[in-house]
Amino acid sequence: MITVKAPAKINLTLDILGKRPDGYHNVAMVMQTVSLYDTVTVDFSDGEGDGIAVSCPAYPDVPCDERNIVCKAARAFYKHTGVKPRPLTIAVDKVIPTQAGLAGGSSDGAAAVLALNQLYDTRLSMTEMAEICARFGSDVPFCLLGGTMLATDTGTTLKKLTAMPKCHIVICKPDISVSTAEAYARCDARPAKGFLYTDELVKRLYSRDIRGLAACLYNEFEQVMELEQINEIKRMMLKEKALGASMSGSGSAVYAIFLNEKKALSCVENLKKKYHNVFLTQPTKTGCFIE
Repeated sequence: MITVKAPAKINLTLDILGKRPDGYHNVAMVMQTVSLYDTVTVDFSDGEGDGIAVSCPAYPDVPCDERNIVCKAARAFYKHTGVKPRPLTIAVDKVIPTQAGLAGGSSDGAAAVLALNQLYDTRLSMTEMAEICARFGSDVPFCLLGGTMLATDTGTTLKKLTAMPKCHIVICKPDISVSTAEAYARCDARPAKGFLYTDELVKRLYSRDIRGLAACLYNEFEQVMELEQINEIKRMMLKEKALGASMSGSGSAVYAIFLNEKKALSCVENLKKKYHNVFLTQPTKTGCFIE
């Protein structure tokens, strides 16, 4: 039995650069793993064949059949390695909210690949496992590797950056969802802005300027969707003296950066009066890891 911690990610920036001929979009974004984790446990089960029994008790709406990303991860692992499949049980203890832009599902898939590599003793390198992960999700390789990274092209080209300075990150997920397709369509209808927040934020990372970094947080989806609930959460966070706040990914989770832990804790307590999914986290330097 192998148990893996699967971290959430936030987008420090998300610039949409335009639609490609193949229908995908080129992006530039800085992604960061944080100390909010799902737990994925993988083990062999009795019997023959290649059946995968998935359980996710905390989220009954998450499909536990071949549609689940951990099943896709297992199939991609088998195809890459050529090992003979055996019946598996994969238990996903979800803490990361779904439909939040926090990559919880992608991180679970990355965790499954890491667990299978250990379970089958295939001794794959992180690079090889990242190649497997790329087969079933654009941000899955990042969730495997973690830390602070620049993602370009369709989000699959990754470059390791200097680590984000120590700070406290408050995350709040409201009970709304964002249509990614509609968000992309609205981005396509906008004129090019001629300035990349991602470029500026990378400079602030290397200068270790956390206040300057917080001033450069940017999410193009947030800008085009203009959701009042997102803005309300940001106002609450900034009232609690956050250095900066932004939506993550395609939403709807919002995060804020604090230097002062007491202010971060105060923000958490006030947000919890209205929202169920509120977390206090810190930036991490690693992705999925075996417990």
